[in-house]
Amino acid sequence: QVQLVESGGGLVQAGGSLRLSCAASGRAFSIYNMGWFRQAPGKEREFVAAVRWSGGNPYYADSVKGRFTIAGDNAENTVYLQMTSLKPEDTAVYYCAARQGSGEWGYWGQGTQVTVSS
Repeated sequence: QVQLVESGGGLVQAGGSLRLSCAASGRAFSIYNMGWFRQAPGKEREFVAAVRWSGGNPYYADSVKGRFTIAGDNAENTVYLQMTSLKPEDTAVYYCAARQGSGEWGYWGQGTQVTVSS
């Protein structure tokens, strides 16, 4: 089992920045990918960004490319999402996720609220 705990959400004005953190524990050594998803009110959960735990290029949703950066710290079993140039449409609950292969995302955090005011 892998446990994920997010932190770093909050309220920010449009154009501002926030950094989310996600700490993994348990069988963290078995993680292949870590990623971030988000769910806005009334919408389905959507992919934001992901990174392979062993290295390699991260990948992003088109809506956040150039504004968000995902980075992993293997030593700390933590993944970060640096969000800049935030827009009101970025408002959502952000979830950290992990998977042990290239298939389903099997582990999820509890979510952290990000609210961007205009």
